[in-house]
Amino acid sequence: MIAVVGATAAGKSDLAVELALRLDGEAVNADSMQLYRGMDIGTAKLSAAEMRGVPHHLLDVWDVTRTASVAEYQALSADAIADVRGRGRLPVLVGGSGLYVRAALDEMEFPGTDPAVRARLEEELARVGPGALHERLRRLDPAAGDAILPSNGRRIVRALEVIEITGRPFTATLPEHRYRYGSALQIGVSVPRDALDERIALRVERMWDAGLVDEVRALEKRGLRDGLTAGRALGYAQVLRFLAGEWSEEQAKEDTVRTTRRFARRQESWFRRDPRVRWLPYDAPDLAERALALVTEAAAADEPGRGT
Repeated sequence: MIAVVGATAAGKSDLAVELALRLDGEAVNADSMQLYRGMDIGTAKLSAAEMRGVPHHLLDVWDVTRTASVAEYQALSADAIADVRGRGRLPVLVGGSGLYVRAALDEMEFPGTDPAVRARLEEELARVGPGALHERLRRLDPAAGDAILPSNGRRIVRALEVIEITGRPFTATLPEHRYRYGSALQIGVSVPRDALDERIALRVERMWDAGLVDEVRALEKRGLRDGLTAGRALGYAQVLRFLAGEWSEEQAKEDTVRTTRRFARRQESWFRRDPRVRWLPYDAPDLAERALALVTEAAAADEPGRGT
């Protein structure tokens, strides 16, 4: 089992395709926003040409009105991985949604929900906004506050709900790092902050040039504005504010760059906390070969009588 992880715009998708081609593999998506149908430009989904014939699983699964569920994703990813392995091929998990990656790779059970607690927190979110709730989360669980964007009201509500239900910090409900597949290899694509900031600005510019505003306008007719998850996605939330007349188009673009950069720092921090990730520099001319060497090393360690 291989996973390619890291921050947005690091080059994960291209490396995953290359590894899949060389190792007779198939890609399994672990980007929470790429699960949504029609959210293509703003999530940087690969085109058919960029996939280079590699099958990709768990893209375009949900309508934009559907609220994301990591527990549901866990079941979907388990089925997809079992299907790929059952056909004698190698699953290559790829994405930057840290909790989704862990849900796919690790032994994890998610705390239940309490409808009354959830409804009260959702009402408070609507009344006071995500900023106030995020400040509370930072006081109760600083690690969760660092990992969750202050604008991500849905995730803030969920974290506060878990804290209230369990009486423990949200991050305490995450188990020890323990693979469900016996062994796995996580390859992290590392990009220095300055370079990553430049790549994000360039990506946003290209998304606008590719027609992100038109994509959001079309999705708005399909209920995007009411989507608790999809409607708050990076880029999509900003364009919705532009279409509503709240911001200029330039303000929407600038905020997309700024917010994406903050999000990328949180992604990097999340994956850096996992000691199992093996990091490689994004700009290494022999990146694919170095990744394959890690695969060979991991496979050798898993042979009977060798390694751990």
